[in-house]
Amino acid sequence: MDINTATRPPGRPREFEIEEALDKAIVVFSERGYHAASISELKDAMGLAAGSLYKAFKDKKAIFLASFDRYKQVRNALLDQELAEGANGRDKVSRMLRFYAEASHGERGRRGCLVVGTAIELAVYDTEAAERVGRSMARSEALFDTLIREGQADGSIPAAIDPAATARLLLSVTQGLRVLGKTGPNRDRAFSVVDTALKLLD
Repeated sequence: MDINTATRPPGRPREFEIEEALDKAIVVFSERGYHAASISELKDAMGLAAGSLYKAFKDKKAIFLASFDRYKQVRNALLDQELAEGANGRDKVSRMLRFYAEASHGERGRRGCLVVGTAIELAVYDTEAAERVGRSMARSEALFDTLIREGQADGSIPAAIDPAATARLLLSVTQGLRVLGKTGPNRDRAFSVVDTALKLLD
């Protein structure tokens, strides 16, 4: 969303204010869930006056969907940066798994993953939420598949490994890590899961 401040309607937040507000809404939705998060909580957390909030977003669902999209935008960018440092396909798979493990312990882990939370709470009966969750999961699975094939091409992963089946399993590992993270496992436990999962590539 590109907002020209010269023509911006009075009371409508600037783009950077919207992004900052959505970052705060993400925390509320991740910790509380969609249904438990109230408009009052969101307004207070986002730091927007009621008028500005409703000019930027029609209702709570619009705030949620925008928060989800913002969450994925930021997380995908961070993951892409991490993978860019990978030495080969296997190292990139390891980095992707560790990226999820790092978010699956301590305070971040207890806060939870907005994608997993949405899948559990909303995806069964909300089409828009289900589509977003589906796209997110499909992207992660496809990325694992691509990295495994890259590893096979560069010799860091055995050719006998089934890329598609292994990608699905690794996706399950990452999402399981995020669920376990809600119970607050320590960093060593989270990363021990990664070490075990990487044996699938031996």
